[in-house]
Amino acid sequence: MTSTYTPLGVELMVTGENAGTWGTKTNTNLNIIEQISGGYATQAIAGSGTTAFDKTDGGTGSLVATRVIEFTGALTGSRIVTFPVLTENFYLIKNATTNAETLQLKAASGSGATVTWAADDKGWKLVYFDGVTTNTGVYDVGFGAATSPGGSNTQIQFNNSGAFGGSANLTWDGSNLSIAAQGDLRLQDTTGGQYIAQEAAGTTTTYTITWPGAQATAAGQVLSNNGSGALSWAEVTGGASWQAVITADPSNAVAGNGYFCNTSGGAFSLTLPTSAAIGDFVSFIDYAGTFDTNNLTIARNGHKIQGATADLTVSTERAANTLVYVDATQGWLLQNK
Repeated sequence: MTSTYTPLGVELMVTGENAGTWGTKTNTNLNIIEQISGGYATQAIAGSGTTAFDKTDGGTGSLVATRVIEFTGALTGSRIVTFPVLTENFYLIKNATTNAETLQLKAASGSGATVTWAADDKGWKLVYFDGVTTNTGVYDVGFGAATSPGGSNTQIQFNNSGAFGGSANLTWDGSNLSIAAQGDLRLQDTTGGQYIAQEAAGTTTTYTITWPGAQATAAGQVLSNNGSGALSWAEVTGGASWQAVITADPSNAVAGNGYFCNTSGGAFSLTLPTSAAIGDFVSFIDYAGTFDTNNLTIARNGHKIQGATADLTVSTERAANTLVYVDATQGWLLQNK
């Protein structure tokens, strides 16, 4: 009765056989087992089409009986690698081939499951051959979960019921993160139930907003756009900076200020700035409702008021107005009359 061999090539000797060579064969079997347990091999599979690997009965060096395998070579088309039917084993296999071509593992015959590296996948897989008679299946068992990326190229991976998933609406091109279909970027609050969302308009022209490079330098500053999408911090302009209530002339009023004028103790003047430029303004309000009895005089300080070389007397109770400077011809003009 002669020896038989396992699907991975280990020799099973019968009693009384191989006298004088039993020790050598046993050592070979131990070497095969060691190779199966932790051996490493590189194998060139350049080209395309199908290439088959088989066991070596009673000998070491078989790719089928090696734990860690690295496939190399330049692929010129899709490549299929087959292992013998009845192979029951697991392997750590790296696709180190070059060129963007798919690589598939399958049994030499039958229609069992297969494992495929995508054209751009040059990584490792943990695969299991189930050894089912005539129909061995190959499975990507990963490390507790499927390791093949979900979706298509550039799609960001997320947990999809315990496996990797991808969506065409969430992509990364190496430089830019894109949320498509008018999706939101949501900033959740501490409860997770409420959020602030940023969302593009339904139809928009492509543009970029660039944020300032540092924090604001003072309280009350707002974001200002330079017209090309670059934001910067700026002071709020266009409104008066209102001062504390005055009961006498503050010397020269300051352009951009507003003054609450209290003439209940007697009439007084509000002197306009010595120099002025177009757009400068000074605002005033009758604080106590006494301008009709104790007038407020707007002293022109060398500039015309309403085109005239005369001071302006305000005698209307509860008057409130703004003088805006235009030029030397008209001087300060009343914004409201």
